[in-house]
Formats: sequence, structure tokens, C-alpha cells
Amino acid sequence: MDELPFRERWIEYIHGLQDSICAALEGADGKARFVLDEWVREGGGGGRTKVIAGGDVFEKGGVNTSVVWGKVTDMMRAQLKIEGENWFACGLSLVIHPVNPYVPTTHANWRYFEMTDNEGNVTDRWFGGGSDLTPYYLFEEDARHFHGTLRDAMEPFGSDCYVRYKKWCDEYFVNKHRGDEMRGIGGVFYDHLRPGSALGSASGLDSASDSADLERLFAFQQANGNAFLPAYVPIVLRRKDVSYGEREVEWQEIRRGRYVEFNLIHDRGTLFGLKTNGRTESILMSLPPRARWGYNYQPAPGSPEAQLLDACLHPKNWL
Repeated sequence: MDELPFRERWIEYIHGLQDSICAALEGADGKARFVLDEWVREGGGGGRTKVIAGGDVFEKGGVNTSVVWGKVTDMMRAQLKIEGENWFACGLSLVIHPVNPYVPTTHANWRYFEMTDNEGNVTDRWFGGGSDLTPYYLFEEDARHFHGTLRDAMEPFGSDCYVRYKKWCDEYFVNKHRGDEMRGIGGVFYDHLRPGSALGSASGLDSASDSADLERLFAFQQANGNAFLPAYVPIVLRRKDVSYGEREVEWQEIRRGRYVEFNLIHDRGTLFGLKTNGRTESILMSLPPRARWGYNYQPAPGSPEAQLLDACLHPKNWL
């Protein structure tokens, strides 16, 4: 039996990962179930949007996959700085907003982008992705667990991978209009990882073929995707039954407001999707169901809320 083409192997992995993540989150919630919405994109491809809402643990969340393709447009050349004739993209993107303010929001995505000429020859390809954590109350053991799990997943691919991509995450998920305030406590973020490019070492992989590099990058993506559940679910189970009141909900909604600000003002993926007639419902799935904006709100000095805000203003080495 012939081996599947590379892009088909990636699609198969992403759909399997979507199913396993949804099953595990349903198990953690115990009540709500993901609802599947399959859609078709005009111009090529489509996706599977899976949304959960009204659960005992998860107030709103989505685990979405898309497999889309088309001709390279002038807007894509300007926005993405790419050249070529045809493009293909496949990835998984998720955002989970919990009910309990002591359970953190989380976001992750893993994607593959491919360029081809009019004869179908691949002219460029790259991977991107990452996972990050947005708590409302800071528990250092949770931060160490989340970051440690991501570091361990990356370690086999280079001793400096985690350090490099944590720094990238700290610098990307930032509300610059609020004095470089991070929306959470970070994780890892990376983009444009190409065969033959550096992965875990400054000198790259010059001695390996592009084919071997592609397999190594595929394995790197799988390691990161497979690390999501062990990084996040133990935190959910640890915090989901902690008692809370109106004060904690108010703070949760204020921090959710910061989440909305980042996604609508700074996030490249959200802005590009909206500007190129992407599927609005899937793009805005990342927004929380409730948020608030209090005028010049400042947490009381020394409070748990102030501790969280300080962590967002001063990136820390959690390990």
C-alpha cells in the first residue's frame, strides 16, 4: 500500500487530534458535549467546527479544524509576504473559556501551509503553532506544570527550543496599547518553521535533506499537539471545584475583556481571516461569552488580582 501524500498525513493527524481533544474535554466537563458544524469554503475546502457551551466546567469553547486552498491573491501577497500561484493550509485552532474563574482559559493551534506552482510542485512549506495559558488567578504550580509539559515535549528537538519559543510567545500575546500587558502567562509560539531552517539550534539542520527535515518538523508538531491535553486537563481537574463568588467573576470578566482586545486589535490570524472573507463564526469563536470593561479598573495592591496582573506585566521563567 502506497504511503499517503504528506498533506494527507497531516490532515489525518489534525482530525484525529481534534477528536481526542474533544473527547477528553467532554470527560472533564461531565455534562456538555461538542456540537459539530461542518462548513464549505467558497473557493476551496472547508472545515469542522466543534463547539461546546453551557457545561458544568466549560462555559464556551471550540476546537476547530480547517482544510482550505486557493489561488494566491494580491492581498495575501501583501499580508503574508508570500509569492506563488496556489496555496494550501490545514490546521487546528482551539480556545476554551471555563465557568470557574480559578480555571484558566487556554488557546492553542497547530498549522501547516504549503505553496505550489501551477503544475502542482511544492515551492514552499512551513509549520506554525503553539499553546498558551490565560489564568484569572495565579497558581505557580499550575504555571510550572503547563510550561514544564511544553518544555518536555520540545526537549528532544533541541535544548533551546522551549526557551526560544516561550520568548516568542511572551512577545506576541501582548496588548501593546496597555503598556505591554500580556493577556496571560504565555506558553510557546512559533511560525514559519521550514525544512532546512533552524529548529532547536542556531545552525539549523544543514546536514539533513529537506525530506528528513520535513519529517522532523512533522514529529515536532505532533509532539506539541499531543502535549496539549496533559498540559491543560490536570489544571482543570485541580481547580474546577474551587468555590468562588461575585468578586472572582467580575475579575474574570475584566480579564476576558483584555482577551477580546488582543484578538480584535493585534492577533494576525483573526485580522487576516476577517479581511479575507473567512468564516466569521469560526474566527470569532475565540471570543468569550461574557466580558466587561470598567473604567480605569485597578486591582487592590497586594490582592490575588494584583498578583495576576503583575505576572502579565512582567514575563517570568516559570521553570
